[in-house]
Amino acid sequence: MLKRTLESSRYLVLLGVVSSLVASAGAFLWGTWKTGLLLWSLASSGGNQPLLAVRLIELMDKFLIATGLYIFAVGLYDLFIGELNLPKWLDVHTLHDIKARISSILVLVMAIVFVEHLVQWEKPFETLALGAAIAVVTMALLVFNRYSERSA
Repeated sequence: MLKRTLESSRYLVLLGVVSSLVASAGAFLWGTWKTGLLLWSLASSGGNQPLLAVRLIELMDKFLIATGLYIFAVGLYDLFIGELNLPKWLDVHTLHDIKARISSILVLVMAIVFVEHLVQWEKPFETLALGAAIAVVTMALLVFNRYSERSA
């Protein structure tokens, strides 16, 4: 009885899969909405938008986060429930595969946040501190991924 309960409990992961998938869809829709608003604003201003580069960078951030949520949902399903017919780069065999993909997206998101601050250049010292903090976190993620890869 306990064995059957434990084997069936893997379907609890569906809660995380569905939640992540819904969050991903919401983030993609939000990014699409923001893209439409940005294009409308750009067209109505005749292309005279001083912070256009920052707003475009913010859009990339939204889509990267949506992609990360999607990869997480697909990875959890692939690991715990069953195989999916996905592109090879999205195929997940271990928890490390999910962590590596999410870490890569996290590094990109942090880089985008840094570039946003760099382009705005309002508080140079805070921008430098942010860049240093991002570098430290990035190095920690690289070391963590390398160490996890060896022990897997």
